Amino acid sequence: MPHLFEPLQVRGVTFSNRLFVSPMCEYSSTDGFANDWHFVHLGSRAVGGAALVFTEATAVTPEGRISPEDLGIWKNEHVDMLSRIVRFVHEQGSIAGMQLAHAGRKASTLRPWSGEGEAGESAGGWKNVYAPSPIAFKDNYPQPIEMSRADIDATVAAFAAAAGRALAAGFRVIEIHAAHGYLIHEFLSPLSNRRTDAHGGSFDNRTRLVRDIAQAIRRVWPDHLPLFTRISATDWTEGGWDIEQSVELARQLKPLGVDLIDCSSGGNVATARIPLGPGYQTPFAERLRRDAGILTGSVGLITTATQAEHIIGSGQADAVLLARELLRDPYFPMRAARELGHEITWPAQYLRAGPQGAKPRRPIG
Repeated sequence: MPHLFEPLQVRGVTFSNRLFVSPMCEYSSTDGFANDWHFVHLGSRAVGGAALVFTEATAVTPEGRISPEDLGIWKNEHVDMLSRIVRFVHEQGSIAGMQLAHAGRKASTLRPWSGEGEAGESAGGWKNVYAPSPIAFKDNYPQPIEMSRADIDATVAAFAAAAGRALAAGFRVIEIHAAHGYLIHEFLSPLSNRRTDAHGGSFDNRTRLVRDIAQAIRRVWPDHLPLFTRISATDWTEGGWDIEQSVELARQLKPLGVDLIDCSSGGNVATARIPLGPGYQTPFAERLRRDAGILTGSVGLITTATQAEHIIGSGQADAVLLARELLRDPYFPMRAARELGHEITWPAQYLRAGPQGAKPRRPIG
């Protein structure tokens, strides 16, 4: 069996293979609600055979959205449509996961096809944007308000409440979004966090927010269900967050109940020069896996079955998260299995197009 199609057990959840759907913003919600677009987008990747299907970055507060069109889970009314999507994903034999997020100083911005920078009130934007320090991401981005201790405490509580709603909707994996220059990453990096209180300065202070959020989520998230965290392993900028700090953070998060680190990079410095290339972030996953002794996921310009198989087979990561390649081909997992000479189950409705002897999938109970 190819390593890519070996099951992965994390706590009480068994993933049928190592191909996961990376969170991908769809900018298609009204007031945070999921709709038919999300149903089809997420459901198609489950039909295609991905073992774990993550929602896009899902805002835990309305002012924590990246854009006015972001998905949300800050109120109970959001749960109903999300539950419908979760049921369908599980019927395909995949696991439904939700990434919880707060955009911080990168909130209230235009969705990509509407422009770039701050979304004004006419575009559905909002006045107050919060961050660890009053430093705008770019000149055309909102000027953030420095968060008070009460603001920070309320944010921790919002993540925990959102996790409770995700559980009510039936999700089986939560991922804390601590990457890409959004709120938690802003606290981690000394380039965006200039505070002098208990949440700024030292490494322990800058990592306090993500540790508090992990612990708060674990108080409502059952022990048998996995908790992931996505980080940017480096700011790609001197004096910023780096791989050494990422390793130490992973060591601290593991005993708090975080099971896997999803290793991305960048997003916090607008002028950073990032050396893009196939699998360019995979060495971060390998380093954290080895030095922190924690499960890791690799993401970023992974586009072929042989590349993904090599990442898993060589021990660089425990899972591969795909984004753009799964936009190009929602059925990549089934294609990858064929290319690697492996048979996987198919949706019963598609068996007539599958290999001879293909077996139908069973729903996740």
